[in-house]
Amino acid sequence: MINLSRVDLNLLVVLEAIVAEGGVSRAAERLNLTQPAVSHALARLRELFDDPLFVRAGRNLAPTALTKGLVEPLRQSLQALGALIEKGEGFDPARARTVFTVSMRDPMEVLILPKLMKRLAREAPGIDLRTVQMRRRSVENGLADGTLDAAFDVALPLSERIHRQRISADRFVVAARKGHPRVRPGFTLATYLAEKHVMVTSRRRGPGAEDIELGQHGQRRHVSLRCRNYLAAIQVVAGSDLVLTMTARYASLLGAASGVRVLAMPLRMPTLDLFLYWHDRVHNDPANRWLRLQLVEALGKTARP
Repeated sequence: MINLSRVDLNLLVVLEAIVAEGGVSRAAERLNLTQPAVSHALARLRELFDDPLFVRAGRNLAPTALTKGLVEPLRQSLQALGALIEKGEGFDPARARTVFTVSMRDPMEVLILPKLMKRLAREAPGIDLRTVQMRRRSVENGLADGTLDAAFDVALPLSERIHRQRISADRFVVAARKGHPRVRPGFTLATYLAEKHVMVTSRRRGPGAEDIELGQHGQRRHVSLRCRNYLAAIQVVAGSDLVLTMTARYASLLGAASGVRVLAMPLRMPTLDLFLYWHDRVHNDPANRWLRLQLVEALGKTARP
């Protein structure tokens, strides 16, 4: 039995950071420590647990079986301890020193991060932000084990332990290059279907929202390019006769910078609803409540309370 009074609990914070970041250098950056300090802490942890804890796997450190078994209860304990301290002291963003991790996809980063980082620099200089793109089937686990503090995504079938807030509803539009010979204001569905399309998706196969809606009307389009990034897609559209279907808010932002024209979708479609997700265990946590407020406000006027 280890005597906790003789254990430096900061070592456990270092252990969790190395697991999360996959290496000593990145963990040191996250914790605002020097690399030698983190390496020294890791040596002490190895002595404490009598286990190597990590093994080299390319550029990263892979956790041993012991570490894999430790990390989830460790994260839960650290989060519980942090919440206990915050309840006693309150959460002051101006004095806080912490890192928040939020899952969001590329379009959300463009829409949210510029405004959000300006606010953090002004009001919470000790708070750092990490954005990741979590697979949708892993979002609930990420929120549950503390890997994620919050997540932005479309409607997902998550359990009742995951809270959600609908924050925006965006309509679909069509982006085409200025001077496109056929796609002009007032163009018809027949013209839309006759063109070749770019589709942005992280999946190797399967339909998009617009394909599902077209299928309900017995229609099908020709997807000439399937890619993963809207910035790349809009550049392709700007230099070709391909067209791209996307949400209005993101299209107006990217289209203005690339010289692409944004036109009304010639098919009536449901809006694309965006949700903010968080776990029940942090629902009343002052720090997480503050984070959620900043995320919603950074999205701007289309956010729903």
